[in-house]
Amino acid sequence: MAGRVGGKVAFITGAGRGQGRSHAVRLAEEGADIIAVDILEQIESNPYPLSTPEDLAETVRLVEKTGQRIVALKADVRDRVGLGGALEAGIAEFGHVDVVVANAGILPMAMSDPQRLDFQDAVDVDLVGVMNAVAVALPRLPQYGSIVITGSTAGMMPNTVDNPAMGPGAAGYGWSKRVLIEYTEQLALQLAPEFIRVNCIHPTNVNTHLLHNDGLYSVFRPDLEKPTREDVLPAFTHFQAMPIPYVEPVDISNAVLFFASDESRYVTGQNLRVDAGSLLKFPNGPTG
Repeated sequence: MAGRVGGKVAFITGAGRGQGRSHAVRLAEEGADIIAVDILEQIESNPYPLSTPEDLAETVRLVEKTGQRIVALKADVRDRVGLGGALEAGIAEFGHVDVVVANAGILPMAMSDPQRLDFQDAVDVDLVGVMNAVAVALPRLPQYGSIVITGSTAGMMPNTVDNPAMGPGAAGYGWSKRVLIEYTEQLALQLAPEFIRVNCIHPTNVNTHLLHNDGLYSVFRPDLEKPTREDVLPAFTHFQAMPIPYVEPVDISNAVLFFASDESRYVTGQNLRVDAGSLLKFPNGPTG
């Protein structure tokens, strides 16, 4: 029996691990074949390790375990030409693409002295990288195709990623995520006559490497010299209205699945928070 996205092909950036891997597996569970890309190397300004070839191989294993097919390639979302080549390789295998999940993102935080490229690196991946993924896929998307973008609830909230203690890279992250709100709405309007819909999902804290690293632990617990995961859980929990420290990647993937499926065929231009009520609890930011 065909799943909710049976017969579709999804192009997913940042699919090596974290949310991107979860999206790939969840869509595959519901019948999609996957074109997965990730950078598979480090960006110097980013303080936590990015995905590796072994990470992407695990994504391949998990997708194939569902019985669906996957083409997984190294590609940097900052490189539009290279990204387009990876997409074309996937299309050569599967014949078409129906869904774009522009998920790749980084949060470069100042762990010591901020570097001049921190802001630019964040913008290049979190904003330009999204636009590049959309640009290479648009000529290939059919009617009723779907573009799903990863935003950020924290980016909507003052006194979070724009906290000076987090440095220019975090400011670039927040600015990029805020621009994506209007980008989603404008792109949806432009593509509506072709029945191509565009929606953005804004997660709260998600149980991934972007959350679990020394930099963010120190931001949440500046009173401790080297806070541990256990030390930050109460602060993480305080951030949401629901009493949880974070959501799981699959909680975001379930929203991606809805936007990728024909169930959302007339849903476009939406900025959907999956945030356990965090923005309702702190509309002016956690210190506002």
